[in-house]
Amino acid sequence: MGDLNQTLVTEFIILGFPSLQKLYPVLFLIFLCIYIFTITGNIAIFLTVFMNYNLQIPMFFFLNHLSAMEIWYTSVIVPKMLANFVTNGNSISFNNCMIQLYLFSSLGASECYLLTAMAYDRFLAICQPLHYSTRMTNATSLQLASGSWLGGFISPVLPVVLIAKLKYCGPNKVNYFYCDAQPLLRLSCSNTHFTEVAISILASGLIFSSFVLTVLSYIFIISTILRIPSAIGRKKAFSTCASHLTVVIIYYGTITCMYMQPMSKFPLDVNKVLSLLYTVVTPMLNPIIYSLRNKEMKESLGKVIIRLKRK
Repeated sequence: MGDLNQTLVTEFIILGFPSLQKLYPVLFLIFLCIYIFTITGNIAIFLTVFMNYNLQIPMFFFLNHLSAMEIWYTSVIVPKMLANFVTNGNSISFNNCMIQLYLFSSLGASECYLLTAMAYDRFLAICQPLHYSTRMTNATSLQLASGSWLGGFISPVLPVVLIAKLKYCGPNKVNYFYCDAQPLLRLSCSNTHFTEVAISILASGLIFSSFVLTVLSYIFIISTILRIPSAIGRKKAFSTCASHLTVVIIYYGTITCMYMQPMSKFPLDVNKVLSLLYTVVTPMLNPIIYSLRNKEMKESLGKVIIRLKRK
């Protein structure tokens, strides 16, 4: 009878950052600038690769997909967060909350797979250069990129379904800046133990497997680079993977802290900071990292800017 008297939640209130309400106007301007820079920067990378024939190789093909993921990834989160700064408490329907959770999780998983594919590409280029052109063909790179998107959008289906099937009887205030698993589980009036364990296992499996494959690739890569006799040769070889390695360290460093631990153990305020790093900061840094650390990208981006100015 108790269950019959409970009113199920049909919408959530995204609280954002309650302790920083006085700073909302400033935060709005800061994150709006970051969002605009992120979108502009990733579009610039996309157009640079598309408009330069010398960049039509697998490494930059994967980079284009990474830029597309970052655009969608940050767009799932930041506009709603900006709206929260203006309205000081933003409602979202139950279904839209689950959609946001699914899209965010899917794009995050897709990025894990794509970063692994990019590490494999660098492994072939540096460790097996004579076989690179036959093994990393256009068809192979397309399959790896497509598999990253497909695998990413399949992986979170079960976790999101499990979360959506839980009962939410109130309160409906999500102490977060988007619909994520941990704050939603804390609001549920159901027993969430099975769901928490299932999500932790699935997330840990995805992150751990992709991370291990990426690390193994770089162990072989670094080992090969160290055997190159000339310092110039070592520097040139390392420069081809330095950007990707930097992104990998930043990305996996934050998501490992968030998802490879029991979901109820970390304070939400700590998770908010970590979430900001990989949902807002990392997508902004990617264009900077790839444009500054990659000589070919830097030169091609300069040519595109000059070409656009002439028009």
